[in-house]
Amino acid sequence: MKLSDVLIRPVVSEKVNKATDKFNRYYFIVDKKSNKLEIKKAVEEFYGVAVSEVNTAVMPGKAKFRFTKAGFIAGKKPSYKKAIVTLAAGESIDLYANI
Repeated sequence: MKLSDVLIRPVVSEKVNKATDKFNRYYFIVDKKSNKLEIKKAVEEFYGVAVSEVNTAVMPGKAKFRFTKAGFIAGKKPSYKKAIVTLAAGESIDLYANI
């Protein structure tokens, strides 16, 4: 697998920002077939930082229902894999630099 295919996008939310400030952790949505070594290598290459730890979790898909004038509409949110990347002390990633 190419390293450019591993990282899909970073996760930016208030909860992630608190984890970043407190524990120096960054969250990424990654390809479901990627492993921890590929994720570590991709983050180090793209952002130029030293990664100390990578944790992964596969988030299951969920059924979603909503009620409209036409009746119930049923759908499904897809499953995805997220990676929690802990950086070495003194390292940081500026996710807002290339907006």
